[in-house]
Amino acid sequence: MSREKTAIKATYFSILGNTCLAVIKGFAGFFGNSYALIADAIESTTDIFASVLVLCGIKYSNRPPDENHPYGHGRAEPLFTFLVVGFLITSATVIAYESILNIQRPHELPKPWTLIVLGLIIIWKEYSYRVVIKRSIETNSSALKADAWHHRSDAITSVAAFIGISVAIYLGKGYESADDWAALFASVFILYNSYNIFRPALGEIMDEHLYDDVILEIRTVARSVDGIIDTEKCFIRKAGMQFHVDLHAIVDGKISVKEGHELAHKLNDVLLSQIPELGHVLIHVEPDSYE
Repeated sequence: MSREKTAIKATYFSILGNTCLAVIKGFAGFFGNSYALIADAIESTTDIFASVLVLCGIKYSNRPPDENHPYGHGRAEPLFTFLVVGFLITSATVIAYESILNIQRPHELPKPWTLIVLGLIIIWKEYSYRVVIKRSIETNSSALKADAWHHRSDAITSVAAFIGISVAIYLGKGYESADDWAALFASVFILYNSYNIFRPALGEIMDEHLYDDVILEIRTVARSVDGIIDTEKCFIRKAGMQFHVDLHAIVDGKISVKEGHELAHKLNDVLLSQIPELGHVLIHVEPDSYE
């Protein structure tokens, strides 16, 4: 299965899961007198739209190069990630605002059975996180990584809700607002997590140096090619699921220009065959000595 299909499949998994959870949380929160669960439902609802954005981003960023986009459309992926972060910030703001209002209002204690619902949700969301984060690593997708962290943040907010409801139920009258405090804490965590998603996507847009492991692999493969003595500069730009490479390869200074040109093509072919996540590879030939 191609990386694009793997990422798309993982995104559909997120959309379906978040849709089911939003409905379950909403009903459980309404009938169980738990605003923390309703806040969770709000987050899951925004997660549905966020996952749809991730799906659009993955499909658009994997469009092939054209006349106006010779390097492809990969840079669209972090832009969609920024939109996902916007959804997260919006949901956190709504949850925080409603939590503060509810803290000041008298209301009934949450129903004990809501803890069972939350326990099952926590298990499912952590499982979802592990599935999607694994796919994001396999595909080098920053948007899919953001989607995975949606699941992890949802799991943690559900843990906060579980604690808040437990406090409200077991300590009883006077502690009804513990549920709302849990939702408020969840909103703060969502904001913090938004930054953690935003930061690497910004680094990708700014061509920040973040890929030492890929550079090491490129140098190792390059030195295995007959005729390549060593490598010098190696710059990487990530675009979507691909890495575009500028590599300086050191060769025997006595060979002809034609031989150097053929060697560069050979190196390019070997790199693309052994490291599938590479996209455009530009190789500059450097002589090992001048005579």
